[in-house]
Amino acid sequence: MIEQHLAELGAAARRTSAAAPTIRTWARTLADVLESGGRLLTCGNGGSAAEAQHLSGELAGRFLRDRRPYAAIPLHADTSAFTAILNDYGEQEVFARGVRAHGRPGDVLIALSTSGRSHNVIAAAKTAREIGMRTWALTGPAPNSLAATCDDAVAVDAGGVATIQEVHLALVHALCAEFDALTADAEEVLP
Repeated sequence: MIEQHLAELGAAARRTSAAAPTIRTWARTLADVLESGGRLLTCGNGGSAAEAQHLSGELAGRFLRDRRPYAAIPLHADTSAFTAILNDYGEQEVFARGVRAHGRPGDVLIALSTSGRSHNVIAAAKTAREIGMRTWALTGPAPNSLAATCDDAVAVDAGGVATIQEVHLALVHALCAEFDALTADAEEVLP
């Protein structure tokens, strides 16, 4: 079982390596947006929520080096707002309302969904596009609705949810590493 899982993970990672130019482009765009005072919003459900929060944490905190913090907001992490929105507006609106509250034209939304069919994540992407944000998705196999809704997407060709999430985490780390490299020249290292 272990060997099979690791073999599937390795194969999915090799197939996804073709996304390196996309991740590089995202990092350049994200560096421009965040350096100019814009925001990154992230969302996902379950394990994808954890990865969305992980990405936001790496940018608000630090990844490979000490640097200034950047505005990166995981839309599910404020449990009071999240549960109030869920209660008052329903699961379909839980991320879309967060996008309306925190997103501005020119900001970026990164939406994660292993299936690409999460209705509340798709609603967030649609809302972000309506207000003039860039929308990017990390999903499972294409075609899927989330990838089709977003400006750009990396679809991981793997059959298992765990494998998709593991590749998503590798992509999050690759994005953060590229971001750190791009912003290193733009600022003085903080203590």
